[in-house]
Amino acid sequence: MKIPGVGKLKRVAKRVRGRFAPGGLILMYHRIIKLESDPWSICVSPRNFAQQMEVLRKFGKVVSLQQLNQTLQQGKTPHWQIAVTFDDGYTDNLYNAKPVLERYDIPATMFLTTGYMEQKRDLWWDELSRLLLEPGTLPEVLCLEINGTTHRWELGTAAHYSEEQYQQYCSWKAMGEDNPTPRHALYRTLYWLLSSLLPEARQNVMDELLAWAGSVPILRPNHRIVNLEEVSALAKGGLIEIGAHSVTHPFLSFLPTARQREEIQESKTHLEEIIGQPVVSFAYPHGNYSEETTALVRKAGFTSACTTYPRTVRRWGWARKSAGSDRFKLPRVVVEDWDGEEFGKQLFEWRAS
Repeated sequence: MKIPGVGKLKRVAKRVRGRFAPGGLILMYHRIIKLESDPWSICVSPRNFAQQMEVLRKFGKVVSLQQLNQTLQQGKTPHWQIAVTFDDGYTDNLYNAKPVLERYDIPATMFLTTGYMEQKRDLWWDELSRLLLEPGTLPEVLCLEINGTTHRWELGTAAHYSEEQYQQYCSWKAMGEDNPTPRHALYRTLYWLLSSLLPEARQNVMDELLAWAGSVPILRPNHRIVNLEEVSALAKGGLIEIGAHSVTHPFLSFLPTARQREEIQESKTHLEEIIGQPVVSFAYPHGNYSEETTALVRKAGFTSACTTYPRTVRRWGWARKSAGSDRFKLPRVVVEDWDGEEFGKQLFEWRAS
């Protein structure tokens, strides 16, 4: 397909290359799917993703994450190198993203969360969204004990959420936007309260929420994580590198040292057993880590780890203004649901900065 504005963007990019000494870029995706409700802006439509990959192939030097990492290991800045990554391991990475990556011969690293591969219910954040942000009627009052503290919320008239209201607010984003209803306020509050819990404690709260809502656990096909066979299918062909993203997707720095080690090591071991080859790349869930976490990742045998800190990748000590990029704290920029022209503009802004 022809992407409007690409030719102009390429000409402008060529002019600035001589004036700037840019680093590399690591792009971060999550899902390649079109959903009505996407509160955390983690979905890119298949159509826009295809346009983005066409622009990417024309715009810069697309490399694997490991190739970019090797450039850093050699003490060099990965000038104009761009790597593509995906977090979590939703099935649309296999069925919607991989065919496009193959069409444009673009390598990618997909960081998988191993503890949910055989789970028969939605991931907890998707389950929370289903309960609170989809049409239906809930009890007017919710009481929960979380971390020893009793919380009480009153939904009032928002206990009933009509289809009309859902259509009106389904484009709401949880980051930076006001809460249009008490349901949205409750969703945002519960998300952050639950995020910091140990997985088993969080599951107990989610079970209480399901009972309160008069619902049961379900696994929606378009919210499923890849299973064992699909992990092998992702790795087949060698274009996709399989990376680890922990077992249960926790905020790692909130966990005791032993639990952090389990989350990191067990995800690596499980994936290596599935694909039969070393897993050397890691991504911190939620972008959350401490110095202890990075040390544990290094000790587990990984060669690099990705954060969610948005900036370009430069060699260590590249310039006085920048300390460079630690291979275990690699920055990434989030890609949103942009068409090809807007994506090209974003690439230009990232690379010229």
